[in-house]
This record gives sequence, C-alpha cells and structure tokens, in this order.
Amino acid sequence: MAYDGALTLGGVLKEVAGRWGEREALVDLPSGLRLTYAGFDRASDKLARAFLGLGLKPGQRVALWAPNMPLWLVVMYGAAKAGLVISSVDTSFGREELAYQLAQSRCAALVLAPGIQGDEYLAALAGLCPELDQPAPRGLDCAALPALRRVIVLGAEAPPGALTWDQAMELGRTVPVEALEERMASVKPGDVATLLYTSGTTGRPKGVMSPHQGLILTSVAGGDNQRLSEQDRLVVSVPLCHMFGCICIALAGIIKGAALVIPSRLPEPGAILHAVVKESCTALYGPPTSFIAMMDDAAYQQLDGGLRTGVMAGAQCPMEVMRKVVEEMGVADILIGYGQTEASSWIATSRPVDPLELRVSTVGRPVPGAEVKIADLADGAPLPPGEVGEICTRGHVMVGYFDLPAETAQAIDQEGWLRTGDLGTMDEDGYIRISGRLKEVIRKGGVTVFPADIEEVLFAHPAVNTVAVFGVPHPTLGEEVACWVKLERHTQATEQEIMAFLSEQVPESHLPAWLRFVDEFPSTPLGKIQKFRMREIMLALLANEGE
Repeated sequence: MAYDGALTLGGVLKEVAGRWGEREALVDLPSGLRLTYAGFDRASDKLARAFLGLGLKPGQRVALWAPNMPLWLVVMYGAAKAGLVISSVDTSFGREELAYQLAQSRCAALVLAPGIQGDEYLAALAGLCPELDQPAPRGLDCAALPALRRVIVLGAEAPPGALTWDQAMELGRTVPVEALEERMASVKPGDVATLLYTSGTTGRPKGVMSPHQGLILTSVAGGDNQRLSEQDRLVVSVPLCHMFGCICIALAGIIKGAALVIPSRLPEPGAILHAVVKESCTALYGPPTSFIAMMDDAAYQQLDGGLRTGVMAGAQCPMEVMRKVVEEMGVADILIGYGQTEASSWIATSRPVDPLELRVSTVGRPVPGAEVKIADLADGAPLPPGEVGEICTRGHVMVGYFDLPAETAQAIDQEGWLRTGDLGTMDEDGYIRISGRLKEVIRKGGVTVFPADIEEVLFAHPAVNTVAVFGVPHPTLGEEVACWVKLERHTQATEQEIMAFLSEQVPESHLPAWLRFVDEFPSTPLGKIQKFRMREIMLALLANEGE
C-alpha cells in the first residue's frame, strides 16, 4: 500500500482492516484478549460515534490516561476518526501533573483507566473535580477544569459524573453510521491528530501539535526501513503514552498490518522477553537502557532466535551494547533511530544494509521528506560536513506548541527549520552523528566536553553495565565532569581502575572530577536516564560533604 500523505490515522486503520481484517492486530497478554484488524476497526468506530453522541466537535482535545492496553489504541483511533485530537497523559503522573495538562490543553474529555495498582487515577481526578460525584447528564461542571465536560472510565464502574466503557459503547450505537462517515470525510491530512507533551525537564511541559500526514509519513519510513510486513509481530515494549510507543511502534506496525503484542501494563524486562518467546515476536524496541535491562534478566536465556528487527533510540547507543543485541539476542537487522516529538517522530534512521559500525556510530540518514542541516550555533548558517553544530530539520515538523506562540517561534524559524537542541555532525553521505544535547554539553573552563565521548569509552570496559556523564556547576571552571557507573553483576572495579582505563583514551581535561558507583539511575517511564535529576542529587551530596 502506497502512502502519499493523503490519509488520516482513521483512514489508515480503515484501509488496513479492509486488506488484513482477519489478521491479529492487538494481542494483550495480561488479559488474554486478541483483536483482529476488523475488530479493532469496529471498536474504534463505535467509540468515534460515542464521541459524536457526546457532542464533541472537530479539533477538540481528548486526554487519554491509561497504561499499555488494547483500549488505549482503540481510543486513539476512535478520536482520530471523530476529528478529535488525542492528548496522552504520562502513566507516572499524579494529580498536579494531570491538572496542568488538562488545564493547559483545555481538554473537553478525558478517557482514563481506574489506575494501574488500583483506583489511583480516578482518585487523582476526583481530587481535582469533586463534582465527579454528581450525575452529569449534560456534561461535567468542574470548577477547577471548566473545559472538561466528559469523562469515560475504561472499566465496569464509574463515578456518577462519568460513563463506563460499556455505557459509551451503547451511546455510540445511537449515532447513525452516516454521521461518522461524514465526520471522517471532514478530517484532513494536515489537521492536528495528537497533542503529546514534552518531558518538561527544563521547564513546564509543552504540548506538541502533530498533523496526521507527518505522523503517517514518518511511520511509513520507519516501517520500510525495518522491512515490516503483515507477517511481523511487534512487542509494544515502551509506554504507549509516548510517541515512541504510539507512533514509532504502533502506527508503523498498523500501517504494515503487523500484530502488536502487549506484554504488560508497564514495561517489564521479564514480561517483554516472555512475550517474545510466547508470541514468536520478530521486532523489539526501546532505548539502550531497556535492552541492557533485558539482557540482565533471568528470562534472557529463553530467547529462541526469532527476533529479526526493531529500533534502539532515545539515547546514544554504545558499540558494545549494539554488538550484544545483534550477536547475542540475534536481532541482526536492528536499527538506530533519531527523532523528536516536535518532528512527528523519526528524523533519521539507519538501515539493515548499513554496516554495524555505521548503525552504532551514526543515527543513519534523514527519512524521506525530512531535510536536515547542521547549523552554526551563532548564526544558524549551514556548516560543512564533519563540523559540530545544532541539528535542524524541516519537512515533517509540528504545527506548533499548543497555545504557546512565543515558544513555537523560538523552536521553528521563518524558513520552517526546527531547532532540535541536539548537537551533531553530518558527513558527505548524509549520515548523522549525535554529539549530545546542547543543554547537556559540559563547558569546563575553556574546554567543551561531550558526555557521549566519555560514555562510549567506558561502555567498552568489561565491568561496566551502564554509565552516564553529566556536568556539575563549579565555582571557577563553570562546570566539572561527573560520572555515574553501574557495574555488571558479579563483577568488581575500583574508581582507580575505571579512571586509569579512561585516562588511556581521553584527554586529562575530560576525566571526571567525581565518579560514583550506583545500582540504578533516575529515569523516565520510557527508560531514558534523567541527567538533570542526577545533577540535583550530586549537588545535594556535594553540599552535604562540604558541611
């Protein structure tokens, strides 16, 4: 099937269901549910009709707060068919974060699971909207969130002011099929489909408005580079609430008619490996830290060689980790991907035909339709091959940050170039190398230190499992280098040994002033290491030592 940008997310699912309707689309191991593409399409149609019955208008935002489960995707595609904008809420959020996102996005509806451990999501919502305890036949009237009018609970029970899933489905049956067909026909490829929020590590999270066509075309490129087909079975091994899960994995798999296998409500290494074996999965995804965690799990020995492809993204991929994934796990065609929520997912990916060294040392070349330039930090002018500058892209970029025109103008220039905030180089053949985040570069006196240069060396040490390098404020140098190291199980190494190994390969100016052995790293639900949290912890430790 050829995609030229003329389809919407709802249209994609309709096309795929028409072609591979009886093939498995969603396999949920926690519940045992198996849904074909025809069933997936019907369920999302019913929910879309329910949204129409609730009076939701095209372009309104619908928040979705749930862990990985089949209904997550049913809601996303039901919203797309109804011309609504889905805004996923991070599974780790509490009441304060939920309140900010619902208020900033002015969501008209919220679809949520009761919780993961129990009813904690419902409890957080009730704390914000005590009016939820009262019947709301004409819509919720929440003083704290005036835009929020409708709530659907993904369960058999709901507060008086909300609908259960079954009640929503019943409401959908009262809306004529023709009404949904008319609504779907009104949705255009350039309309906003998702409102996904940034991590907020340097301030308040920002809502990224992504159009249908950008999400589809980048996912086509990702699926093509992985050589996905209807024969593949993809492990949904990262949270669906992030673009990596709902777009890079799920949408790419749906476009190709592949089966999406959900191993657990939240990512768990053992459950992911169990899913690979039980469901004969062929593709696996995650940041390098998640692959490391899987190789550390006892279930790792059960892998039977069925894995073929997948994508490692979200952080610098060390050569040693990539070699183990290819040679030990058997994922011979695994790719490296580089993208951003603001760029509709992939900016660049490697290809299976690329040599392993290129698949590790670079993030591949730009995907079709995406332009990339390496820009001078001073004036934004394009730099020649091999010179380090800021990576900028255009072609599939966001419509903008929701209700934040100044921040949008700062991120996208008048020529349409998105500033990624990442530093890197591009060679004569178009291969991109990441040097690090602009905000994470360590400036030590007059020396610029890229953390990835040190991390890459330490990952080659036989006793090192995971490493993260970051900058810590220094009174005279501006910043100093700090390093956290997690050792392999059943190994030992001293600080002197690690420093001696490092000093053989990096300049003295790059050697860490502080090296700390840890058992774990602060990380996001996606598994990305949070260096800003490490910096906070390190500053507190140094302050205590100085007392």
